[in-house]
Amino acid sequence: MPWFTRPKPKTETPPAQGERRVRTEGLWLKCEGCRQIIWRKALEQNLHVCPKCGYHFKIDAVTRLRQLLDGDWETYDDSMVSTDPLEFVDAKPYKERLAAMRQATNLNDAVISAGGTLNGRPVYICVLELKFIGGSMGAVVGEKITRAIERAMARRIPLIIVSASGGARMQEGAVSLMQMAKISAALMRLDEARVPYISVLTDPTTGGVTASFAMLGDLNIAEPGALIGFAGPRVIEQTIRQKLPEGFQRSEFLLKNGMLDAVVPRPQLKQFISKALDFFCGPVAA
Repeated sequence: MPWFTRPKPKTETPPAQGERRVRTEGLWLKCEGCRQIIWRKALEQNLHVCPKCGYHFKIDAVTRLRQLLDGDWETYDDSMVSTDPLEFVDAKPYKERLAAMRQATNLNDAVISAGGTLNGRPVYICVLELKFIGGSMGAVVGEKITRAIERAMARRIPLIIVSASGGARMQEGAVSLMQMAKISAALMRLDEARVPYISVLTDPTTGGVTASFAMLGDLNIAEPGALIGFAGPRVIEQTIRQKLPEGFQRSEFLLKNGMLDAVVPRPQLKQFISKALDFFCGPVAA
């Protein structure tokens, strides 16, 4: 008999056809922070924040809207889709990648532009979807955010942008990079109109998104432990030939060094934004 072969007890019988066994698959998750096992429902009730160590799990754009807005919301510019100006091909053609992402996420591109209420106050909100090509910013993302800014300016309604992105979308080349300037110029006009803009940075917020609208808020807020930066740590170390300090490019480090206004845990984020808008605009009329 082979050493590692263990005969099955003779009393054991296979389950009858059609018989179901109790399944626990998917009911428990392992926290990436403390490595503890968490009940999925407890995690969802805590807004996808580990109740043991406070680690913030990544969430999709629709879940973010549910957490920040009071109820239903109206979406804008849903029919806008990216073209392929460079006829770009890497591992596969850009057109095929876009089609696969649309099917996987049920979105036409990497941002949802919506309007709703936050603690009774009307707001416009744009939320980037990390699952759609890393939340990257192409022509559609730039145009939808710019239109949201113009909508907020015309109706004098506060704007919130929640970032989760790897930066500009390389498959669209210079067209993607132009969105940085376009959005920044629109935000300057919003500032001149004295309409509040709050930027929320989540894990990760990097590249051209960080270098443009993510850091241009009247109030820049980040979630705990979020990776925020332009270039990656390895590139920076190779460029300056120095070892980076511990926690570099995490939200707590940026707050300490004056790059952020606040680091706010997700369960407190809605109330924090609400109080900030009360400060900017005055309390909501009853």
